[in-house]
Amino acid sequence: MAMPMTIREYLRACDIDYEEVSHPRAVSTSRIAEVSHVSGSQLAKAIMLHSDTGYRVAVVPSTCDADLNELSRLFHEKLELATENEVCREFDDCDPGAAIVVGQAYGLEVYLDDQLRHQPDIYFEAGDHETLVHMSGNDFDRLMAGSHHGPFSMPR
Repeated sequence: MAMPMTIREYLRACDIDYEEVSHPRAVSTSRIAEVSHVSGSQLAKAIMLHSDTGYRVAVVPSTCDADLNELSRLFHEKLELATENEVCREFDDCDPGAAIVVGQAYGLEVYLDDQLRHQPDIYFEAGDHETLVHMSGNDFDRLMAGSHHGPFSMPR
């Protein structure tokens, strides 16, 4: 499976320069970073959350987890991890289990951890467990300009 059209069209609509980087099939972000020779601090991972008012996507470095208590405090809503079924339902044109960093393409609010802002380069899963999207940090910052941000990641 290639990058879903939802993501491709969203990146095009936002006028973002990017490249697709193939890698051996891997599901965990730590394994993806390893097989792709990408720094974990520059590999963004998405964590789908749900609240009383809908779904959200938290985006953190692959070397970290999202602190749900801090997220809830920062953004004034109770946030919990979404189930695998919820992830599959929201990202139905992606491989099962793929949560997408550009949740905006699916109409979701995105919470971006501050550690990913102003990086020289950013990589993230393209939705198929075999492809990364690579772009400059400036393009990523522009892509995420409308997202909420704050310090909410914690090392694993």
